[in-house]
Amino acid sequence: MLAYTIRRLLMLIPVLIGMSLLVFSIIHLIPGDPAKTILGEKASPEVLENMREELGLNDPLLIQYKNYMLGLVQGDLGTSIRTKVPIAKEMKPYLAGTMELTFFAMAFALFIGVNAGILAAWKQNSWFDYMAMLIALIGVSMPVFWLGLMEQWVFAQNLHWLPSIGRSSIINPVHPISHFYIIDTILVGDFGGLLEVLKHLILPSIALGTIPMAIIARMTRSSMLEVMRSDYIRTAKAKGVKEFFLVYKHALKNAFIPILTVVGLQTGLLLGGAVLTETIFAWPGIGKYLYDAISIRDYPVIQSGILIIAFIFVMINLIVDLLYSAIDPRIRYR
Repeated sequence: MLAYTIRRLLMLIPVLIGMSLLVFSIIHLIPGDPAKTILGEKASPEVLENMREELGLNDPLLIQYKNYMLGLVQGDLGTSIRTKVPIAKEMKPYLAGTMELTFFAMAFALFIGVNAGILAAWKQNSWFDYMAMLIALIGVSMPVFWLGLMEQWVFAQNLHWLPSIGRSSIINPVHPISHFYIIDTILVGDFGGLLEVLKHLILPSIALGTIPMAIIARMTRSSMLEVMRSDYIRTAKAKGVKEFFLVYKHALKNAFIPILTVVGLQTGLLLGGAVLTETIFAWPGIGKYLYDAISIRDYPVIQSGILIIAFIFVMINLIVDLLYSAIDPRIRYR
């Protein structure tokens, strides 16, 4: 297991180098001039040229890539063209915001999706099975932006139950320590602020987690049906094992590996694909941060942001691979 883990970690190096090269090449093909974006259309050619020289945009692309990679090796993600702030410092609160939102969205998707899939398989061909799969089909087909807007209209505007934008109350803002607001409010004992943070998380978490929930529900049902037809399940049933324990203790463990694969992939996708949700709910996350950087051609921010998301995605898949052997002892890595 240790040798396998080390091998997989070493494989990250060429993957991230290839990703950095690909991203660097693509973003320099984007039309537009960062200097003109910063200074405006009316800036004189001399001022624009000085700005390009200051930003290093006049250097050959190979030199720009080499300088970026040298800084990256030393742990320097670079400096934002727009704000002149080190990217590592500037990105931290945005990354924490997206990770917090992703965690709660995936918790919602797992809890609802797994249980709905189990019950649908348990009660196969019943009204619950048909209803659960219909809801799953609607959920996977529903546009995130439409669901988010409907949530705001119903629960924020009409019923006034939940806030529609932001991560915390404007009246009682959270003073960031780790930038994970749940943790920060607990650390200072602000349980009123904790409640507000949780209320702000509900609507965007449901909007972001609906598609993964539907996918997980369908995968759980399919996997559980296959396991429930196994010989050892029939034997356990013949021995008089109660149906609840048969399903949740014996069948679910063996059915969980394909579910875990889907969870790993969907978690990585949520981290990088939350732009719509973060925009609708004015959520200060990494997706919105990168979207704004793309609009002003902030090359260092785009490169570093995508590289970090790629790193997290690969690490999530490594963790999922290692969990396989914990769930099923028959799986061994060499």
